[in-house]
Amino acid sequence: MPVLKSSINTKSPDFQKNSSRLVELLTTYKNEEEQILQGGGPKAIESQHKKSRLTARERIAALIDPGTHFFELGLYAAYEMYQEWGGAPAAGTITGLGRVTGRMFMLIANDATVKAGAFFPMTAKKVIRAQNIAIDNRIPTIYLVDSAGVFLPLQEDVFPDTDDFGRVFRNNAVMSALGIPQLTAIMGMCVAGGAYLPVMCDHILMTEGSGLFLAGPALVQAAIGQKSTAEELGGAKMHSQISGTVDFREPDDDSCIKRIRALADKMGAPNPPIFSHSRPHEPLYSPDEVYGVFSDLPGKQYDMREIIARLVDASEFEEYRAEYGETLLCGYARIGGWAVGIVANQKKHVTTHAPHSDQKRIEFGGVIYTESAEKAARFILDCNQNRIPLIFLHDVNGFMVGKDAEWSGIIRAGAKMVNAVANSVVPKITVILGGSFGAGNYAMCGKAYDPRFMFAWPTAKFAVMSGDAAANTLAEIKFKQLEREGKKLDEAAKKELLDSIKATYEHQTDPRYAAARLWLDAIIDPAQTRDALIWALNAASLNSEIAPFKTGVLQT
Repeated sequence: MPVLKSSINTKSPDFQKNSSRLVELLTTYKNEEEQILQGGGPKAIESQHKKSRLTARERIAALIDPGTHFFELGLYAAYEMYQEWGGAPAAGTITGLGRVTGRMFMLIANDATVKAGAFFPMTAKKVIRAQNIAIDNRIPTIYLVDSAGVFLPLQEDVFPDTDDFGRVFRNNAVMSALGIPQLTAIMGMCVAGGAYLPVMCDHILMTEGSGLFLAGPALVQAAIGQKSTAEELGGAKMHSQISGTVDFREPDDDSCIKRIRALADKMGAPNPPIFSHSRPHEPLYSPDEVYGVFSDLPGKQYDMREIIARLVDASEFEEYRAEYGETLLCGYARIGGWAVGIVANQKKHVTTHAPHSDQKRIEFGGVIYTESAEKAARFILDCNQNRIPLIFLHDVNGFMVGKDAEWSGIIRAGAKMVNAVANSVVPKITVILGGSFGAGNYAMCGKAYDPRFMFAWPTAKFAVMSGDAAANTLAEIKFKQLEREGKKLDEAAKKELLDSIKATYEHQTDPRYAAARLWLDAIIDPAQTRDALIWALNAASLNSEIAPFKTGVLQT
C-alpha cells in the first residue's frame, strides 16, 4: 500500500503557533471535564459513601478489567443546562464502552450524587442514545441503577415523547428480542416507571439496602392507606425470597460487581465479524503532531493527508481517484487493523482544469465541487459493495455556489452524494475537525444520517452557515425590522446589536453546545482520534448483520 509522506516541519513558526493554540484550547476543555467528573460535588460523594455505597464512577472503575480504559460517551450532556435547578453534570448518568472479562460492554450508570440520580429530560435522551448505539452495534449492556426516578418539576419534558423516558423500556424489550445481553444491578433506589428497566433485562442483581418498587412507602400510604417500610415494600430480601423478581441478592457493591463479572465471563462469544481485519500497525508519525498540522484560522490551509497519515495503520493510504475532485479525499486504509474507507475534506486549495475545458482554475479547500461530490458518491457505493466501514473527516464550508457550479450540476451531484450516504448500510463514523456547515454537514454524514458514532475536536463548529455570514444576515433582518417600527439605530447601536448576535451564534456553534444536546457522542482530544476510531470500529464489528444495499433513484 502507498505510504503517505509527511512534509511537515515541526520546528516551523506556523506549526508551533497551531500547536500552542490547540493545546491551550484543549487545556480549557480538560479543566471543564475535571469539574464535570465530580458529579454532584464532594458533599454528595460523601453522602453516597456514608450509605456504604460507591459512586457511579467508582462502580465503573471496579467493574471494568484492571488496566483497561473506560471510553466515556456523552460527558458534556446537559452542559450549561438546568442551571435554575443547580445544573445536572453529565445529565446525571454515565455512559460509555468498557471491557469486562475481556468483552466489550455498553455501561450505563445513574449518578446518585446528581439529584439522587433523577431523570432530567437529557438524562432520558442520553440513556436512549447509549441504548441505540448498543442496538446498532449489538453491544451487550450493563445497567447500574441508582435513581430516584423522573425529576418531577420537568416531568412534561421527560415522560411522553418517542425519545423520552418510556423509550428506555421499549429499547430494553427490543434489545432482548435482538439477542443483545442485558444485565442490571440495582445498587440504590429504583422507583416508579424506572422499576421496569431491570425487570426487562436478562439478569437482575440487587444489593442490600436498595429499593425496587412502583410506589414508595409514602405514596402507597397516601394512595391506599397501607403502611409499610421500604424493606417490606421493595427491599432486596423481599424481592429475592417473596416476589422472586431478583436473580441475585448481594450484601454490598463490591460483591455485586464481582457477581456481574462472573456472569459476564460465562457469556457466549459474539458472531465473528464480517469486516476485514489484520494485525494493526502504529502510524509512522506521532498522533501529537496533529496539533501543529491543523489550523482553524480563517483562510489558513492545511493538507488533510497529513492528518490521515497520523490516524491510519503504517500511514498507508490507497487514494481513490487522487487526481479528480481533489477537494474531497477518498481512499482505503486500515485503522487498528480494520479496513476502512475514508472520505475527508481537503483544506488545501487545488489547481485543476475547469470541466470540459483545458482552462486552469483554483478550487477552494473545504468546498465540495461537482466532481468531488460525484467521486465521493461512487466511492461510498464501492465501500458498501465491498463491506468496508466508512470514516468521514469534516472540515467543510459547504457546496460550491455560483453560475459555473449550477451549470455543472452541483445540486444533482450533491443529491447523489447525500443519497449514497443516507442509504449506506456499512458502519459510518464521523469526526468533525473544524467547520461543518450547511449541506456539507449532511453530505459528510452529519447527525441526521445515522453515524454509528459522532465525534468532534474542540475546534469543531457546525451550523447552517459560518458565524460571520449568519450574524450579518440576522443583524440585517433585525435592522430592517426596527426600521419598519420607526426606530433608527446609529452606528454604535448597530455594532452593539451585531456583536450580540454574533456572540449568541458563536456560542451555539461551539461543540460543547452540541454535545450538551447529544448531537455529538464525545468531544475528543485530537491526538486521541485514532484511539476513538478504534473503539468505534471494534464496537461496530460486533454486528455481523448488514441489510441489502439499495439507493433507489440516483440523479445521473
